[in-house]
Amino acid sequence: MKSYRCRVCDNPLYFENSVCVSCGTALGYSRAERAIVPVDEQGRYVDAEGLVWHVCCNLNLSGCTWLATTEGGQCSACDLTRTRPADDDEVGLTNYPAAEKAKRHLVAELDTLGFRVVGKDPAQGGDPDEGLAFDLLSSVEENVVIGHEDGVITIDLAESDAAYREKVRAQLDEPYRTMLGHFRHEVGHYYEWQLVRGEERMARCRELFGDESIDYQAEIDRHYSEGPPAGWEQRYISTYATMHPFEDFAETFAHYLHICDTIETAGEYGLTSVAPVSAFSSFRDVVSGIWVPLSVALNMINRSMGKDDLYPFVIPDPVLDKLDFVASLPQ
Repeated sequence: MKSYRCRVCDNPLYFENSVCVSCGTALGYSRAERAIVPVDEQGRYVDAEGLVWHVCCNLNLSGCTWLATTEGGQCSACDLTRTRPADDDEVGLTNYPAAEKAKRHLVAELDTLGFRVVGKDPAQGGDPDEGLAFDLLSSVEENVVIGHEDGVITIDLAESDAAYREKVRAQLDEPYRTMLGHFRHEVGHYYEWQLVRGEERMARCRELFGDESIDYQAEIDRHYSEGPPAGWEQRYISTYATMHPFEDFAETFAHYLHICDTIETAGEYGLTSVAPVSAFSSFRDVVSGIWVPLSVALNMINRSMGKDDLYPFVIPDPVLDKLDFVASLPQ
């Protein structure tokens, strides 16, 4: 995540700021400029080309500060949400802003890393068959299974509640579980579906992750009845990755995003002085040269505050090959 400053008074800003707390200027996020920009009293911003942008209509509903092309319309990030809680679902609407915040963070990072983000609505330039959409559902109203199918990512809004999420994390014995992590994992399924095509890429993917054609339900049943295989730490990033080649890919993709985003943030705030991740020819070099020492330092900082490790994972050599493969996909 970048660091931002107010263009009016140069005060530091956070990604979700809608108003500068120093000078009171109203703000909006320009996806085209990847910058937080000042808007006028009517919520308008005029860019360098003379195009007029408007603060998203969902500012008060979900805290969205992104700019939309039409007055009273919603932004391109909100356009990706196909389903949200009903207006009378108080619990769902309470949890909804945290999910949208994580989704906007995800989209901003995908833009930075060069992953094409296309919705499903043809009226908005989307692709109904190959595009991406999100169903943000409340498990208070229905049984919700987090997952991906044909470009639709389903998220359980109950995961926005820290107490609920921690309960599930403990039950599943997971070292890490966050709303942003869910989005990153599920979008990994989407990009495998979209980008791992052609004989050469498919062959390399199977070499690294395994044969994706094996029965998915049978592998789920095996995983939850038997647990991960002995010695899994030597080949996988997490126990969940051992379930099926699809899950191994998605877990690896999520960690690629974890690493890239944290390194960018560290660089923006002066904790590292290296070139952007995209400047390296090998992601393996990024991990060994930057991420490992940085994550160890961050873990020690967390421990100094009495918190759990920020990054409670060890990256074995085979996972470095998998991360390299994921990093090559946008090219």
